[in-house]
Amino acid sequence: MKNRLLLSKFCKFGPVLLTFAALLAFAQDLAPRAYLITPVHSNAITLTYSYFGGSLLFDNTVPITGATAKINVPIFSYYHSFRFFGRSANFTGSLPYGVGNVRGSVMDAETKAYRSGLFDTAFRFSVNLTGGPAMDVAEFRKWRQKTIVGLSLRVVTPTGQYDPTKLINYGANRWAFKPEVGLSRLWGHWVVDTYTGMWLFTSNKEFFSHNQFSPGTNLQKQESMWAFEGHLSYDVKPRLWASLDGNFWVGGRTKINGVRNLNSLQRNSRIGATVSLPVSKHQSLKFSYNRGAYIRYGGNFNNVSAGWQYSWLGRPN
Repeated sequence: MKNRLLLSKFCKFGPVLLTFAALLAFAQDLAPRAYLITPVHSNAITLTYSYFGGSLLFDNTVPITGATAKINVPIFSYYHSFRFFGRSANFTGSLPYGVGNVRGSVMDAETKAYRSGLFDTAFRFSVNLTGGPAMDVAEFRKWRQKTIVGLSLRVVTPTGQYDPTKLINYGANRWAFKPEVGLSRLWGHWVVDTYTGMWLFTSNKEFFSHNQFSPGTNLQKQESMWAFEGHLSYDVKPRLWASLDGNFWVGGRTKINGVRNLNSLQRNSRIGATVSLPVSKHQSLKFSYNRGAYIRYGGNFNNVSAGWQYSWLGRPN
């Protein structure tokens, strides 16, 4: 009976912790100029350091108080643009790694957890439908942006650190897909970006399993989640710009072994700012800060990021 009671509590706690991992991986993304046009065969390598610190909100679903997390996340990304049926398209792959601590009190007993390992790897394919033809360097220099409409698909793979016997993991042990439509409009030095997408998730077939509380396996499912994002940025000169960023996402209720957790609905939003600074012909720096504007359930984090990018033109060997 005691083990069943503990498992019941853990099954409520677990969706929050997996949501925490998922938020760091994708749900809190604020990406200005995601549908930017570049010449064909543009390449970029980006190294980013991101710090997440703040609280975990459980909406009174479990007897957990004072839950906090401090996570350091370095990310390696590679970008390449190419022609796709005459349109400008690009591919991005990102490999994040996390090091950090989670702590909180469960029924007045303080609990701590340290984790170091890979987050789930993410890939994104994007293609512009209108306003963004595939161009070489000479054509691109003559081109001026007006209105761009694009489509993208992001795929998050189950490659992150995951131990089914533990509740706190950097990997989610499932696939996630996000089809998205984006619009970008230029007025003089001002750029407005808006994106609308939906996250779709496969099942985690080994959620909190093979341990003293649950010797068998538990099936976790998560409902789809809508995500909306907007940015207002100003161009000072090429590669020197600043933006105000915001997003909102809703949905994502979880089920464990068919039992739906009604209180696990996410209805959250974040606001922040981003600055891009050119360093040389091939190098640039990017800094960003964002925080929770309204967090109903999940991670209420402050996020500070600094990134270095090296870009060049040419086909990969």
